[in-house]
Amino acid sequence: MDRDYTYLNTTLSSWKFSLSVDQIDQLDLFYDLLVEKNKVMNLTAITEFNEVQLKHFVDSLSICTVLPDNVKSICDLGTGAGFPGIPMAIAYPNIQFTLIDSLNKRVKFLEEVVAKLGLTNVSLIHARAEEAGRNKLYREQFDLVVSRAVANISTLSEYCLPLVAVGGKFISFKSGDIDKEISESGSAIKKLGGKINKPVFFTLPDTDIKRSFIIIDKEKNTPKAYPRKAGTPSKEPLS
Repeated sequence: MDRDYTYLNTTLSSWKFSLSVDQIDQLDLFYDLLVEKNKVMNLTAITEFNEVQLKHFVDSLSICTVLPDNVKSICDLGTGAGFPGIPMAIAYPNIQFTLIDSLNKRVKFLEEVVAKLGLTNVSLIHARAEEAGRNKLYREQFDLVVSRAVANISTLSEYCLPLVAVGGKFISFKSGDIDKEISESGSAIKKLGGKINKPVFFTLPDTDIKRSFIIIDKEKNTPKAYPRKAGTPSKEPLS
Protein backbone atom coordinates (compact mmCIF):
# COMPACT_ATOMS: atom_id res chain seq x y z
CA MET A 1 0.00 0.00 0.00
CA ASP A 2 1.50 3.35 -1.05
CA ARG A 3 -0.82 5.69 0.85
CA ASP A 4 0.03 6.88 4.33
CA TYR A 5 -2.61 6.02 6.93
CA THR A 6 -0.56 7.26 9.88
CA TYR A 7 -3.09 9.97 10.73
CA LEU A 8 -5.95 7.48 10.79
CA ASN A 9 -4.04 4.96 12.89
CA THR A 10 -2.73 7.57 15.34
CA THR A 11 -6.16 9.14 15.76
CA LEU A 12 -7.88 5.80 16.29
CA SER A 13 -5.20 4.88 18.82
CA SER A 14 -5.93 8.09 20.75
CA TRP A 15 -9.55 6.93 20.83
CA LYS A 16 -8.47 3.48 22.12
CA PHE A 17 -9.44 1.81 18.85
CA SER A 18 -7.49 0.18 16.02
CA LEU A 19 -7.83 -1.44 12.61
CA SER A 20 -5.94 -4.44 11.26
CA VAL A 21 -3.78 -4.28 8.13
CA ASP A 22 -6.55 -6.09 6.23
CA GLN A 23 -9.12 -3.51 7.35
CA ILE A 24 -6.86 -0.65 6.24
CA ASP A 25 -6.51 -2.43 2.88
CA GLN A 26 -10.32 -2.51 2.62
CA LEU A 27 -10.51 1.23 3.29
CA ASP A 28 -7.80 1.79 0.69
CA LEU A 29 -9.73 -0.18 -1.93
CA PHE A 30 -12.88 1.73 -1.00
CA TYR A 31 -10.97 4.95 -1.66
CA ASP A 32 -9.94 3.70 -5.13
CA LEU A 33 -13.51 2.70 -6.00
CA LEU A 34 -14.91 6.00 -4.69
CA VAL A 35 -12.52 8.18 -6.69
CA GLU A 36 -12.97 6.13 -9.86
CA LYS A 37 -16.78 6.18 -9.71
CA ASN A 38 -16.76 9.87 -8.79
CA LYS A 39 -15.38 10.62 -12.28
CA VAL A 40 -18.72 9.64 -13.81
CA MET A 41 -21.12 10.24 -10.92
CA ASN A 42 -21.35 12.89 -8.22
CA LEU A 43 -20.63 10.98 -5.01
CA THR A 44 -18.42 13.39 -3.07
CA ALA A 45 -16.77 16.79 -3.47
CA ILE A 46 -13.83 15.46 -1.44
CA THR A 47 -11.47 13.23 -3.45
CA GLU A 48 -7.91 14.16 -2.41
CA PHE A 49 -6.59 11.30 -0.28
CA ASN A 50 -5.67 13.19 2.91
CA GLU A 51 -9.01 15.00 2.83
CA VAL A 52 -10.90 11.71 2.42
CA GLN A 53 -8.84 10.15 5.21
CA LEU A 54 -9.76 13.03 7.54
CA LYS A 55 -13.28 14.06 6.54
CA HIS A 56 -14.70 10.68 5.54
CA PHE A 57 -12.71 7.86 7.13
CA VAL A 58 -11.67 9.37 10.47
CA ASP A 59 -14.91 11.29 10.79
CA SER A 60 -16.97 8.15 10.17
CA LEU A 61 -14.91 6.08 12.62
CA SER A 62 -15.13 8.71 15.36
CA ILE A 63 -18.32 6.80 16.25
CA CYS A 64 -16.01 4.41 18.14
CA THR A 65 -15.90 6.97 20.97
CA VAL A 66 -19.65 6.71 21.65
CA LEU A 67 -20.73 3.34 20.22
CA PRO A 68 -22.92 1.55 22.79
CA ASP A 69 -21.97 -1.92 23.99
CA ASN A 70 -23.79 -5.01 22.71
CA VAL A 71 -24.97 -3.43 19.45
CA LYS A 72 -25.79 -6.18 16.96
CA SER A 73 -27.54 -4.20 14.18
CA ILE A 74 -26.88 -0.73 12.80
CA CYS A 75 -28.73 1.22 10.12
CA ASP A 76 -27.05 4.08 8.25
CA LEU A 77 -29.91 6.18 6.90
CA GLY A 78 -29.12 8.42 3.93
CA THR A 79 -25.73 6.75 3.50
CA GLY A 80 -24.92 8.60 0.27
CA ALA A 81 -21.47 7.48 -0.91
CA GLY A 82 -21.31 5.06 2.03
CA PHE A 83 -20.49 7.30 4.99
CA PRO A 84 -20.38 6.49 7.82
CA GLY A 85 -21.72 2.99 7.00
CA ILE A 86 -18.92 1.43 4.92
CA PRO A 87 -16.00 2.46 7.19
CA MET A 88 -18.06 1.35 10.21
CA ALA A 89 -18.86 -2.01 8.58
CA ILE A 90 -15.15 -2.52 7.88
CA ALA A 91 -14.28 -1.63 11.48
CA TYR A 92 -17.02 -3.75 13.08
CA PRO A 93 -17.27 -7.00 11.09
CA ASN A 94 -19.37 -8.71 13.79
CA ILE A 95 -22.17 -6.13 13.57
CA GLN A 96 -24.85 -6.35 10.87
CA PHE A 97 -25.24 -3.13 8.86
CA THR A 98 -28.14 -1.94 6.72
CA LEU A 99 -27.37 1.05 4.49
CA ILE A 100 -30.36 2.92 3.09
CA ASP A 101 -30.33 5.57 0.37
CA SER A 102 -32.98 7.16 -1.82
CA LEU A 103 -30.84 7.25 -4.99
CA ASN A 104 -30.59 3.91 -6.78
CA LYS A 105 -27.34 4.85 -8.57
CA ARG A 106 -25.61 5.27 -5.21
CA VAL A 107 -27.01 1.97 -3.96
CA LYS A 108 -25.70 0.22 -7.10
CA PHE A 109 -22.26 1.73 -6.51
CA LEU A 110 -22.30 0.53 -2.90
CA GLU A 111 -23.32 -2.96 -4.03
CA GLU A 112 -20.13 -3.01 -6.10
CA VAL A 113 -18.12 -1.74 -3.11
CA VAL A 114 -19.55 -4.38 -0.77
CA ALA A 115 -18.80 -7.16 -3.28
CA LYS A 116 -15.23 -6.04 -3.99
CA LEU A 117 -14.42 -5.47 -0.31
CA GLY A 118 -15.94 -8.82 0.65
CA LEU A 119 -18.22 -7.27 3.27
CA THR A 120 -20.59 -10.02 4.34
CA ASN A 121 -22.15 -7.91 7.10
CA VAL A 122 -23.79 -5.27 4.87
CA SER A 123 -27.26 -5.10 3.31
CA LEU A 124 -28.21 -2.29 0.93
CA ILE A 125 -31.70 -0.85 0.57
CA HIS A 126 -32.98 1.59 -2.05
CA ALA A 127 -35.75 3.56 -0.33
CA ARG A 128 -36.74 7.00 0.83
CA ALA A 129 -36.41 7.50 4.57
CA GLU A 130 -40.19 7.88 4.93
CA GLU A 131 -40.78 4.57 3.12
CA ALA A 132 -38.20 2.71 5.19
CA GLY A 133 -39.65 4.03 8.43
CA ARG A 134 -43.08 2.63 7.56
CA ASN A 135 -41.86 -0.72 6.27
CA LYS A 136 -42.37 -3.45 8.88
CA LEU A 137 -39.13 -5.11 7.74
CA TYR A 138 -37.16 -2.14 9.09
CA ARG A 139 -39.45 -0.28 11.51
CA GLU A 140 -38.11 -0.48 15.07
CA GLN A 141 -35.67 -3.24 14.05
CA PHE A 142 -32.26 -1.69 14.76
CA ASP A 143 -30.19 -1.37 17.92
CA LEU A 144 -28.63 1.79 16.53
CA VAL A 145 -29.41 4.17 13.67
CA VAL A 146 -26.73 6.62 12.53
CA SER A 147 -26.82 9.45 10.02
CA ARG A 148 -24.39 12.02 8.65
CA ALA A 149 -27.17 13.54 6.57
CA VAL A 150 -27.47 17.32 6.59
CA ALA A 151 -30.84 18.25 8.12
CA ASN A 152 -32.07 19.68 11.39
CA ILE A 153 -32.38 17.24 14.25
CA SER A 154 -36.20 17.35 14.33
CA THR A 155 -36.34 16.23 10.69
CA LEU A 156 -33.59 13.63 11.15
CA SER A 157 -35.33 12.25 14.23
CA GLU A 158 -38.57 11.79 12.30
CA TYR A 159 -36.63 9.85 9.67
CA CYS A 160 -34.46 7.81 12.04
CA LEU A 161 -36.30 7.15 15.30
CA PRO A 162 -39.04 5.02 13.63
CA LEU A 163 -36.25 2.59 12.66
CA VAL A 164 -34.78 2.32 16.17
CA ALA A 165 -35.91 -0.53 18.43
CA VAL A 166 -37.17 0.49 21.86
CA GLY A 167 -34.10 0.51 24.08
CA GLY A 168 -31.84 1.44 21.15
CA LYS A 169 -30.31 4.74 20.11
CA PHE A 170 -30.15 7.22 17.24
CA ILE A 171 -26.81 9.01 16.86
CA SER A 172 -26.57 12.02 14.55
CA PHE A 173 -23.18 13.22 13.28
CA LYS A 174 -23.17 17.01 13.48
CA SER A 175 -20.92 20.03 12.99
CA GLY A 176 -21.19 23.69 13.90
CA ASP A 177 -23.37 25.26 16.58
CA ILE A 178 -26.09 22.81 17.55
CA ASP A 179 -27.34 24.31 20.85
CA LYS A 180 -30.29 26.14 19.29
CA GLU A 181 -31.17 23.11 17.16
CA ILE A 182 -31.21 20.86 20.22
CA SER A 183 -33.26 23.26 22.33
CA GLU A 184 -35.90 23.51 19.58
CA SER A 185 -36.17 19.77 18.99
CA GLY A 186 -36.97 18.39 22.44
CA SER A 187 -40.75 18.17 22.07
CA ALA A 188 -40.46 16.68 18.55
CA ILE A 189 -38.11 13.97 19.79
CA LYS A 190 -40.44 13.18 22.69
CA LYS A 191 -43.39 12.81 20.27
CA LEU A 192 -41.33 10.24 18.34
CA GLY A 193 -40.58 8.18 21.45
CA GLY A 194 -37.09 9.53 22.06
CA LYS A 195 -35.19 11.30 24.79
CA ILE A 196 -32.18 13.46 24.00
CA ASN A 197 -28.88 13.00 25.85
CA LYS A 198 -26.21 15.59 26.50
CA PRO A 199 -24.36 16.06 23.17
CA VAL A 200 -20.74 14.95 22.80
CA PHE A 201 -18.41 17.61 21.37
CA PHE A 202 -14.93 16.98 19.98
CA THR A 203 -12.36 18.33 17.53
CA LEU A 204 -10.76 16.10 14.91
CA PRO A 205 -7.10 15.78 16.05
CA ASP A 206 -4.57 18.27 14.60
CA THR A 207 -7.36 20.26 12.91
CA ASP A 208 -9.82 22.99 13.83
CA ILE A 209 -12.75 20.87 12.58
CA LYS A 210 -15.33 20.79 15.36
CA ARG A 211 -17.73 17.85 15.41
CA SER A 212 -20.43 16.56 17.71
CA PHE A 213 -22.74 13.63 18.28
CA ILE A 214 -26.37 14.09 19.23
CA ILE A 215 -27.38 10.89 21.02
CA ILE A 216 -31.07 10.07 21.40
CA ASP A 217 -32.44 7.14 23.41
CA LYS A 218 -35.51 5.34 22.07
CA GLU A 219 -37.74 5.01 25.14
CA LYS A 220 -41.15 4.29 23.60
CA ASN A 221 -42.62 3.03 20.33
CA THR A 222 -42.90 5.71 17.66
CA PRO A 223 -46.59 6.55 17.00
CA LYS A 224 -47.90 5.11 13.72
CA ALA A 225 -48.43 8.62 12.32
CA TYR A 226 -44.64 9.00 11.89
CA PRO A 227 -42.80 9.36 9.67
CA ARG A 228 -45.25 11.54 7.76
CA LYS A 229 -45.62 11.36 3.99
CA ALA A 230 -42.62 11.93 1.71
CA GLY A 231 -41.19 15.45 1.85
CA THR A 232 -43.20 16.59 4.87
CA PRO A 233 -40.54 16.05 7.58
CA SER A 234 -38.09 18.33 5.78
CA LYS A 235 -40.63 20.98 4.72
CA GLU A 236 -42.48 21.07 8.03
CA PRO A 237 -40.19 19.85 10.84
CA LEU A 238 -41.99 18.67 13.95
CA SER A 239 -42.02 21.11 16.84
